[in-house]
Amino acid sequence: MIFGRGRFSAAVGAFEAAVRAQDADAAERAFARLTQGVAKAADPDLRAAGPRLAALLGQVPPGPRAVVAVLIGACVERGADPLACAPAVFAVAGDAFGQAAVFCERWAEGGRGGLPGHEGEGLEEADFERIGFEPVMAWQALPQFEMACVAMLNSPRVRREVPGRQELAAAVARVAELSGEPFKCLAYALAVLDDEPLVALDRATGAGFALRASGIGDNFQLHTLLADALIGRGLVEGRAPSAEAVACCRDQPGMVPTTGSFDLVGADGEWIWNEGKPADIPVVDGVRLVVLDPPAYQRSWPAGRFFPGMTGELVYDRALTPAESAALLARAAEPVR
Repeated sequence: MIFGRGRFSAAVGAFEAAVRAQDADAAERAFARLTQGVAKAADPDLRAAGPRLAALLGQVPPGPRAVVAVLIGACVERGADPLACAPAVFAVAGDAFGQAAVFCERWAEGGRGGLPGHEGEGLEEADFERIGFEPVMAWQALPQFEMACVAMLNSPRVRREVPGRQELAAAVARVAELSGEPFKCLAYALAVLDDEPLVALDRATGAGFALRASGIGDNFQLHTLLADALIGRGLVEGRAPSAEAVACCRDQPGMVPTTGSFDLVGADGEWIWNEGKPADIPVVDGVRLVVLDPPAYQRSWPAGRFFPGMTGELVYDRALTPAESAALLARAAEPVR
């Protein structure tokens, strides 16, 4: 019999009751049932469970809190309302990154050297007393909170409508600065742009094109979609990516090999590296400006989505007038080699 037919909902109810009653033993038993049953739970039960667990999340003790956040992420991936779940997940994740910053500072003040692993490697029992229980638990839980937040940010409605992204991004950046660990998946997810104006200028011809970007995780993905939008339409000369590569960068699973079509250069003359993200592209006159140069050398990579659960779009709007293109190209520096 499938676990999810009522039994997962019963586990959620038992966990809710135990947490609200502060019954640690009952909560531990219900928590075990939740974690063991989520993979087999039916989609309707998961859709209902997401908001219920999110409403409870702030009351869950620090130990299991991150795992419950991951369970909420799993519920969202199986159809739970992300708008109902994301605010609570962002709130506890922001608190965790704030506590983790405290952990990093106290660890450095104690002259302990390199930070311990998130699984506990390098931690001592006395660290819970020296540094504090919540900072230690927060440091250990950061990978789980990163996973849960990315599950929320896969939703364009969350990215557009749920507040708190900037505060969470600042907390993540602070821990990255203190630890040297970039938390790249979460940092990139928090920086994803939606309905963002983008202008591409072909330096060779002076032609310019207006586009809008949404849900694009990194510049590898942007590069492929940009080549399709411009070379694929015959607007710019060069090698267009395959239809399969473009589909994988939009909404299809998997990755397929592709070859770079241009060098991407910012208005400041600096290369726009494929490893970066669209939010890094400099803004000129209210739009992110990309200058296209012929590729200095051949680069190949697996084309696909940086975030497999996020749909990427690059919508072609129009060709700029010659005057518009010339004015913007005049603002663009030659590439820094």
